[in-house]
Parts: sequence; C-alpha cells; structure tokens
Amino acid sequence: MDHRSNRKKPTKPTGVPNAAAAGANKSSAADVHIRVLLVEDHTLVREALASLLALDAGIRVIGEAGNGTDALRMIATLQPDVIVLDLSMPGIHGTELIRQVRLSHPAVKCLVLTVHVSESIIRAALQAGATGYLPKESPYTELRMAIQSVANGHTYLSPMIADKVLYGYLGQHPVSADDENPWKLLSARERDVLKLVAEGATSKAIAECLCLSVRTVEKHRASVMLKLNLRTTAALTAYAIKHDLVTSAGVLKLDLLSGEGS
Repeated sequence: MDHRSNRKKPTKPTGVPNAAAAGANKSSAADVHIRVLLVEDHTLVREALASLLALDAGIRVIGEAGNGTDALRMIATLQPDVIVLDLSMPGIHGTELIRQVRLSHPAVKCLVLTVHVSESIIRAALQAGATGYLPKESPYTELRMAIQSVANGHTYLSPMIADKVLYGYLGQHPVSADDENPWKLLSARERDVLKLVAEGATSKAIAECLCLSVRTVEKHRASVMLKLNLRTTAALTAYAIKHDLVTSAGVLKLDLLSGEGS
C-alpha cells in the first residue's frame, strides 16, 4: 500500500517575510530622509554645508536660500521638514523669519546655526519659535544630531547654549555690561549704520556715505536689529533717539546723503 498520500506537506513558517518583501521593506526604509532647506547669505558657507549634509543618507538638502524673502517662497513650494538658518541676513532677519515660518508653516522646524551666542539673541530666537540653536563653531556631527533631533519633534540646544538659557532662566548669572547696554554689542560699523537708519537714510544712501555695498549695509542693518531685538525701522529710530544717538530731527542732512540737495 502506498502511504505517500498520507504524508503531510511541509508548511511554510508564518511571520517570516520572503526575501523580496524584506528587500522591499529595506528599500522603503532607506528612502526615508529628512528634507532640509539651508538659509545662509554666505554662499561659500551654504555650499559647504550642503556638501557635508549630502554625505548623510538620512538627510537631503532640497534647497538653498541666501535671504529670508527667498526662504519663505521656497518653504511654501518645497515644504521642508527642517530649515537650518543663520540669523544675520539681509532683508528679513532670522528671528522674524522664524516667527513667520511658525505662523504660516507650523510643521516646519527651525534650527538656528549662527555666530550669535548672547543670551538676549538666543532668547529672542527661541521665543520666536526656533526648536534648535547651534553656534557655528559646533562640529558637523553635532549639526547632524541637531537636525535629526528637531525633525523628530524635540528641542536641541548645544551645551553652551543650554547653559546660557538655564542660567538666564534661573537668574543665577551676574548681569554683564553687555546685558545692561545692548549698544556695546554693536560693532563700530553697525553703530554708524544704526545712526544713519535712525536719521532716515536709505540703504543706498548709507552705502554711499560709508563707502560700502548696499548688500553689506543691509547685512549690518539686520545684525543691528537682531542684537537689539528690534523688528522695524521705527523701533530702530526710537531706540536711537532714546539713547541720545541722534535727535528726533536727525543730525545729518539727508539731502546731502541722497544727493538731492545739489
């Protein structure tokens, strides 16, 4: 009698994906990456950052912007997960850019990468909605970690920044002269620009007066607004008058600055 018909066929183990499915899952996981928009007005720095981030398979740089206005336009089009931005930029300065991003694109995370490490500037950026803050002296490995952290919904502060925020919150650090007088945070050239802005001069007129490019003037202006935590030209003017930097009527003849007085 042939008993082969009574033999049970081997059953395929359950719960074990086949090779094709495993390969598909692996490929799908590899395709997941963090979409990053770089916002930095220094082209060389921006390109270097893009090249470094390209080495990470989990991060993809989807765009680069040299100022806040272009950044807002690109965010609306590209919908990045994270924007890595400097604070001192011509046009819309970094803190205001963060504020606008949080209002119009709340899902986009803002990671600040800047040379500014004073407590007042850090606090202004965080209050505007930044979810990460790094000084530019940070190593690349920390930048990667920060991008991954904010993309996952966490806040990332470098150790130095965290200390400043903590000490400021607890009120345990002595008040420095710079904290008492933000004017001392400004460079000599930034002070010149502030005075001329407060007197009503345009960026072009200031550039001609100080022998600078319009782009450089705008960068100084953005840096002044950032350091003093001011958002408008009217606020700059009020600050200058309050601190006796200029009179309400202005010290210089604007027609001479603009060339209209001849």
